[in-house]
Amino acid sequence: MEPKKRFWIVGGSSGIGLEVVKLCLLKNYLVIASSRTATTNEELKNLKKQFPKQLSLLDIDVSSKEDIKQKVKLAYLIYDGLDIWFYNAAAYDVMSIDSWDIEKFEQMNETNYLGVVRIMSNLLPYFKSKENLKKESIKWIWNCSLSSYFGLPQGGGYSAPKAALVNLAESIYPELELSNIKLQIINHGFVKTRLTLKNEFQMPQLMEAKDTAKKILESIENSSSFEIRFPFGLSSFLSLLKFLPYKVSLALTKKMLP
Repeated sequence: MEPKKRFWIVGGSSGIGLEVVKLCLLKNYLVIASSRTATTNEELKNLKKQFPKQLSLLDIDVSSKEDIKQKVKLAYLIYDGLDIWFYNAAAYDVMSIDSWDIEKFEQMNETNYLGVVRIMSNLLPYFKSKENLKKESIKWIWNCSLSSYFGLPQGGGYSAPKAALVNLAESIYPELELSNIKLQIINHGFVKTRLTLKNEFQMPQLMEAKDTAKKILESIENSSSFEIRFPFGLSSFLSLLKFLPYKVSLALTKKMLP
């Protein structure tokens, strides 16, 4: 019998992450669900009762170097190793220049970018062990965003660290592959979650968290592509913005101002 895959989801207490947790449990994965309040989250606690041997809950503060160091070790030991690490934690606030809040910006950088770097730095020695180098390819999946393609009005506090995350992934991909670690990034559009509830503008091709989670898990299981992106319409438009002359693209984004 094929061993069960061991799947660590950071940012697994709500929205997309919670839906991925549910799907993984139904597929018989061994799951570690993490967030700042994973052990007190009611939905996760109920899932733990249903899947006591398959689900472990582990609180983690991605802004704390010391907490990350301890929790990475625990996460790796719970099921005697990991096969998949999915970073899904995110922070989001809409900010115009006039309402710029440096504390919110720092929080978005901590959660959307630096948290990944901190966990990665502590996880890497475990994944580079001689044992793991002999195994089937290990996967790291980072949930980025289509907003990383081009800076949009009032969204820079969110999209800037996401863009940095994509750039980092591109940079380290070749080295990770030499260590038998397959890195994938997920660039998706608008999803109905507690974060996008903050938006007062119309969100094109808005997706449900459940549908997004299903698409992400299917991609993790079946795709070897570096980038998974969807939906098609929005990703095509933002890709076009990236390649247009700035005179044209910035004139288009100016029209998006409220």
